[in-house]
Order: sequence, then C-alpha cells, then structure tokens
Amino acid sequence: MKSDFKKEIETYTAPGGKFEVVTVPAMRCLMIDGHGDPNTSQAFKDVLATIYPVAYKLKFFSKGELGRDYAVMPLEALWWSDDMDSFTSARDKSQWNWTAMNMVPEWLTQEHFDAVVNAVARKGGAPALEKLRLEPIDEGLCVQTLHIGSYDDEAPVLDTMHHEFIPANGLRMIGKHHEIYLSDARRTPADKLKTILRQPVTHIGK
Repeated sequence: MKSDFKKEIETYTAPGGKFEVVTVPAMRCLMIDGHGDPNTSQAFKDVLATIYPVAYKLKFFSKGELGRDYAVMPLEALWWSDDMDSFTSARDKSQWNWTAMNMVPEWLTQEHFDAVVNAVARKGGAPALEKLRLEPIDEGLCVQTLHIGSYDDEAPVLDTMHHEFIPANGLRMIGKHHEIYLSDARRTPADKLKTILRQPVTHIGK
C-alpha cells in the first residue's frame, strides 16, 4: 500500500480564511540552508535541482529495497530574518534566510540517505548536494492557515497572524516562519497557489 502523508498527517491540511492552533508531530526532513530572494537567488534554484532528485531516489529506494512505497511530499521552507517586518511590511526578500525542506518517512535511516546521496552524486547534476542533510524537526504547538493566492500577497495574512491572532490567544511566537507549498508554482496560476502558513508558538509566560 502506498502511503500519502499529506492525508495521513492532519497538519498537512489547514483551513482557508481562518487560523487554527495545532500540534505538529516530530518528523525528519531533507534540508538545505540559504540566504536571499528565492525569485532571483541561484542558490535557491540549486536547492530545487538537488532536493527533488534525492527525494525521488529515496522514494524508489524505499519501494524497491524496503517494499514500502510513498508519495513524495511537497516542498517546504523555513524563513527568518533579523527584522521580521521584512516578511509583513517591507517584504525585502534580499534579507531573508531560509531552509528548504522535504519530509521523508521515519523508516528511512541515515544510512539509506547516505547511500542515495552517493548514487545521486555519481549521476551528477545536483549542484547543492554537499549542503544537503537529513535532520529532525519538532515544532510542536503552532498556528497555521491556508493561503490561496500569490506568495507576494501573504503579508497581510502574516501581519494578522503575528499581531492579532497569536497575542489575542495568549500565545507568543517562537521558532521560524514555515511555509508548505501544496501547489506546483511552475504549473499553477499565482492566484490559485495553495500554501500553508505556519508559525510555531508557545503560551505567554512559558
């Protein structure tokens, strides 16, 4: 049976037009760090040309060698900046730091990852392979919503999340802004893009 974690893990869905407080389970992801505007940064293009070949190679390894098939998960990214207003008002993407990610099943080990990376390296064409790692992520309590539309139209939603919903519910932000890209931006009109916007939080006083 083929696993589809987008359906099995509840926090890979979110309501549109409102915020919800959720507890995100711990998981492991392929990760690559970078800096700068994702629209113009060669580093971000190199990330996409690296994460997907490894993600699909892992899938086929799992299916062929372990007998466990699954759907490759969507691209995700953590975003942060010294000035968080660069996300909600100025939208100065040149100041953004990011970690591009792709979730992988818990049954795939570091040894499996290393073997697949070596295979991809032999084939060539994955320009950021030396920066790729497999690491756990455990965000726990989070606020999230589904944004439908252009990435550039996220600012008002994030402003409301950060400055209204989170403090009004006795919460404060911790960790990094997280986005999950449910749509393929190469094939989807900007006004139809579906993105989960997520912010780790904790209760005020903790």
